Amino acid sequence: MNKTQVQGIAFAFFAVVLFSLSLPMTRWALEGFTPLFTATGRAVIAAVLAMILLKIVRERITPPGHTKEFIYTMLGAVFGWPILIALALLRTETAPVAVIASIMPLTTAIFAVLRGHENVSNQFWIASLIGTGILVYFTGSRSSFDSSDLIADLLTVGAVLASSFCYVQGAELTRIYPGWKVISWVVIMALPITVPVTIWLWFQVEDRGSITNHAMIGMLVLGISSMYLGFIPWYRGLKDAGTARGSQVQQLQVFMTLGWSVLILGESVPPSTLACSVGIVIAVTWAILSRQGRSKKFKSEKS
Repeated sequence: MNKTQVQGIAFAFFAVVLFSLSLPMTRWALEGFTPLFTATGRAVIAAVLAMILLKIVRERITPPGHTKEFIYTMLGAVFGWPILIALALLRTETAPVAVIASIMPLTTAIFAVLRGHENVSNQFWIASLIGTGILVYFTGSRSSFDSSDLIADLLTVGAVLASSFCYVQGAELTRIYPGWKVISWVVIMALPITVPVTIWLWFQVEDRGSITNHAMIGMLVLGISSMYLGFIPWYRGLKDAGTARGSQVQQLQVFMTLGWSVLILGESVPPSTLACSVGIVIAVTWAILSRQGRSKKFKSEKS
């Protein structure tokens, strides 16, 4: 890898540190809020930060172009991942969701090849298939296929697909605009939906008497870190390292998330879960080190 790619991996790693709190903080937020409120509420918090930052630097509040691409990114980042992952965490613990979510780097790479036309080697796909096989084994061997586990698995897979797509689309936009502008405009564009829905949920659905300190902390961390700050180095990392390769760094999030689930939530991590995580990480590390070509340029207009 050249210097720019190594720099991209470093940015991606820092983003993963911020993202690793997403699942545990979602568990905390769900102690006092509904899944839909955790999704829309975190987006409103992020949008407030974005508007403050854009105001300070005297930048426009909405993107100057590529509206369709921004909407696609918004659908995955603001609605798809947050809502589906919150619904999954209502049915199961953080550890199994974290391991299933570890397939995200592989699905992101697939989207990068299909949509971004990045070139990857045969070794990359072999490593990806091995990681996928380990994940399928883990999911299939869990418990006894009771309905709650299966539904939680499907919700997590849906969340992964939504997030992977928005990662690729957002990374393509960073070829035109700085990453902090991309995520800022994404959360601001969602305000016509997130604000009225959040207000309605607050007055009609949320039981304000049951909101715990954990729930409040969880919502703030989700809005500040997972929904906003984490995307700034993440999009920069995907731009510099290449989406297919840079996304593989997110595999390390499994270990970080499992660690947070033990330290913060007091959950236990069985040896089988850890073993599957190690196997997937080895496969994805192989994918990172495999030979990859240069992606085609994203058609754009200079802002």
